[in-house]
Amino acid sequence: MKKMMLFALIILSTGCSQDWFNRLSRKAVEYMDGNYKVTYANGTTEKTWIVKNGKVTTSDKGYYYFWDENKHYVQTPMENTFVEEF
Repeated sequence: MKKMMLFALIILSTGCSQDWFNRLSRKAVEYMDGNYKVTYANGTTEKTWIVKNGKVTTSDKGYYYFWDENKHYVQTPMENTFVEEF
């Protein structure tokens, strides 16, 4: 996690756009096994999943893909979805 934060700081200091940084951070999440809390919130709808020792991957179609702690396959749109490492 510390390496990722250092990398993010270096990237931000070089003047990269926020959109480019978001795409880069999504790719970083894609390759790292870890524990994540994934939350989808849109209006009054809010759903949260826990990913333990797994990956959250993305595609060019605009979705996050992952297996939750109950071994259910989940697909959520990137828009209004937040991925946090814990």
